[in-house]
Amino acid sequence: MEISKRIVLHYPPSLTEKPIVYQLVKKYDCMFNILKAQFSVEGEGMLLLELTGTQRNLTRSMKYLKTVGVKTELLCQDIVRIDERCVHCGICSSVCPTGAFSVHEPSMEVRLEPSRCMGCEECVRVCPYNAVKVLLI
Repeated sequence: MEISKRIVLHYPPSLTEKPIVYQLVKKYDCMFNILKAQFSVEGEGMLLLELTGTQRNLTRSMKYLKTVGVKTELLCQDIVRIDERCVHCGICSSVCPTGAFSVHEPSMEVRLEPSRCMGCEECVRVCPYNAVKVLLI
């Protein structure tokens, strides 16, 4: 049975040009989806990945990442919309990089598709009605 986990990888400069994610596919039979990537001028890197595979392969992948010097952290949060507070202004949809928040016509209702959310929290920062919150899992 395959499962998915969202993880944040923190790369030191010495590893940013190495095929680390490729090894997750080749050696550990995991699929990945890059949700966000950032690299600093100094060469440090950060990747937010959704990793999919069997529990055994995900466990082995995490051990591999630790062994090569990539720091990992599980992303254990979801973004939720509090319906009672939301006035459907659409501000969240204007900043959402993945389209998890969208405005549907003709009702102009704001909808949230959690599976598209990458957890960047931009929507939380811009909501003037405090209708978007981080739910820690």
